[in-house]
Amino acid sequence: MLASTSLSGCFGEVIGSEDSGPDWDAGMEYVDSPSSHVDSCASTPCIRPFIAGEPFSNDTWGNSSWAVFGNVEGGNCCEHYLAATKEGWILNFGGEYPTWSEDRGHTWEEYRPSIFSQLGCMEPKPTVPGQEGLGEGSIVQATNGDLISMGWFPYPSSSGADQFYAFLYDSDDEEWSWCFNRTPEPFYDRSWQVEVIGPINGGLYGNGPWASLVISNFWHQVQNIGGQISTDGLNYDYFGFPDRDANLDVMEVDLDPLELGPEWDFTKPHKEMRAFPVPSGGLYFPDYFIDGRDAFLDTSLNWWTGVTLNGSSLPSQYCAFDSSTALHCVFASGTLLTHLISWDGGESWSNQSYDLSSEATELEEWEFHSNGAHDLFILNVRYQSSSGPDVDLAWHVRGFSDSMSPDSRTYLGQGDLDSTSGAGNDIRFDFASMGILPDGGAFIAYHDSSDPDPLFGLELMLPAEYISQTPIF
Repeated sequence: MLASTSLSGCFGEVIGSEDSGPDWDAGMEYVDSPSSHVDSCASTPCIRPFIAGEPFSNDTWGNSSWAVFGNVEGGNCCEHYLAATKEGWILNFGGEYPTWSEDRGHTWEEYRPSIFSQLGCMEPKPTVPGQEGLGEGSIVQATNGDLISMGWFPYPSSSGADQFYAFLYDSDDEEWSWCFNRTPEPFYDRSWQVEVIGPINGGLYGNGPWASLVISNFWHQVQNIGGQISTDGLNYDYFGFPDRDANLDVMEVDLDPLELGPEWDFTKPHKEMRAFPVPSGGLYFPDYFIDGRDAFLDTSLNWWTGVTLNGSSLPSQYCAFDSSTALHCVFASGTLLTHLISWDGGESWSNQSYDLSSEATELEEWEFHSNGAHDLFILNVRYQSSSGPDVDLAWHVRGFSDSMSPDSRTYLGQGDLDSTSGAGNDIRFDFASMGILPDGGAFIAYHDSSDPDPLFGLELMLPAEYISQTPIF
């Protein structure tokens, strides 16, 4: 029914040459999806056909159905900050407050306290008249199920200082709470956020089952000022980072877990955090130092030079575990991306290349996620095409433990808009963002001419075995 009736009025430009190709949709099933506005894609949500095709050529096979969402579902003018939870929530903190859907996009909720007062927290309101809509944040699920997030409100007060609001969802109490925090610098920019695996014995920073580390997009990339850390998810303190040329003592870090629970499919931070949680405890920063050495933050919140158990460094800044115990890393060079997997803690690697040199002049943005429960890896790329517009792609690798070769690639949206990141640009797409739900369905940000602001799509066609094997929490 969705394929025949829900797509009316939603078809966009077909990219590439359509070919009969393999029986690519055999064994695929539709999952339940939002139905609002399906006959008119003038508003979201909407059902749209995205073209699926051969991984490394322009041959296309047919339409896959995706539900499309926009600013109303948690974004802003320039981006979405997407994440998933083990319970099946779609999280978005692209705008001012945490936004989520517990039912695959049918309904959406936002945590916006009506009265800004909470014991132990200061009480200024995050916006003043004329400044609404400027906030943005970060969010990720911790391994115990809590949601850690931080909202940034630039210059909302008469003093002109940035304001920060930590937002915490306690999975045991099933309740949200918030706390106002300050930062020592006048300009912070979008935050990236990650869990430090505990138990944490942080001395002056406190103790807890985990720590939440937040860094600034501006601080981390333009300067090396440091970040903010919390052991309760609400009260953050300034946290210094080592100099990039520091010579710290070396610690061997165990990156070879024997077994991981399903929660490890949902702990990956945005890649721009340039760090990943370590199952044995702590947080690992690959390629942190200017000479290529790695950094490691232990459970006492002390910094080290990190090496694997065989004394090596990791091959990329961008790495993460999933529940299969695979350690995935991806690096980009020019228009070439390489996906690497290690099953032995970084001692040996398998790799798969994605070469876009024949169609792209440069990579604009990219991101990846994996789901060990479904043996699924997805790479999302937005590239500047040689013909002018930007093109959004997603490669699916189903069964990466057997073969790292992608099964298909999907063209997200119409590929008819040229946009870029950064303040001052008229058409902005500031960063890639995505997640994978427990049922194996991906949701991925993209941008085309159908909307002035970035959108994100949610897969509606999934392999039947994904649906039957989806874990229930």
